[in-house]
Amino acid sequence: MNKEEIKNLIQELIEKTKVAVHAISITEDKPGNTWFQVELSEPHFFVNRDGEGLLALNHVVKKIIEAKNSVTDPQTKPNILIDVNGFQQKRIEGIKAIAHMMAERARYFKSNIEVDPMSSFERRIVHEFLSNETDLKTESAGFGPARRVVIKYIGEI
Repeated sequence: MNKEEIKNLIQELIEKTKVAVHAISITEDKPGNTWFQVELSEPHFFVNRDGEGLLALNHVVKKIIEAKNSVTDPQTKPNILIDVNGFQQKRIEGIKAIAHMMAERARYFKSNIEVDPMSSFERRIVHEFLSNETDLKTESAGFGPARRVVIKYIGEI
């Protein structure tokens, strides 16, 4: 599916919930990462409960795209993100702030720091955010809902 078809799919799914869509803009922040910023009149249907509705919309759209494109290889899955009225962007900035703070703590104490449990999406943000740090390494630890990021200090002690 091309970006315009995905945009139409998102609009159709949202409008089936009887919420009016004002605009949908498409941007790419990295090669392969496509953002669909949706402006809604009633965003609370999607952003309440820590964005459960928005997460569900992202999941459903990705599954429809995979089914239409017959995607089975995880490496070729489309990396799209749907944001409603900037909610996802604010959430990502908050996660990056936490990652920065915990990274500084790991450096200061020269030890491993465990971040609170996160979803796979949130953990990926932390891993990507700290990926260029030469004195730190990130790993995921734990299982299920208790899975978390461990920021490891690997610089000189």
